[in-house]
Amino acid sequence: MSSKDYIKWIRELVGHDRIILNFAGGCVFNENGEILLQKRSDVGKWGFPGGAMELGESAEETAIREFKEETGLTVKAEKLIGVYSNYFSENPNGDKTQSIVIAFELTVTGGKLLCDNNETLELKYFPLEDVPELFCKQHCDILDDIRNKRYGVYR
Repeated sequence: MSSKDYIKWIRELVGHDRIILNFAGGCVFNENGEILLQKRSDVGKWGFPGGAMELGESAEETAIREFKEETGLTVKAEKLIGVYSNYFSENPNGDKTQSIVIAFELTVTGGKLLCDNNETLELKYFPLEDVPELFCKQHCDILDDIRNKRYGVYR
């Protein structure tokens, strides 16, 4: 069962009530120390590549899979940036969630940047001091921890 099937199944049971969803992703740096961001097709704003965990998948496996799907890059996890768990949102369709994001610093081991225009409208590296507005508070907190070289964060 994919994460979309799982989320659909859960939503059929609980409707729009608040549920906990687990996500994993993170950041990669290029040779100039810039971070890769993804302009998301769902909200049209920037964020870190990543996505929902599938049943039977670890957070590291999720981050690696999602990076490949959303960026075309093959990556490996190097460091845990943090676990970000106290964030609440409501989707335009009324679905309410508390999302938990497990964020890694990742290293590119292969692949080539690829925008699929399905989930990803644009991919671009940005200097840490010149990042566009990110789509949610959770990603802003991850960016703040990256800028301040904090690892193993939990909130």
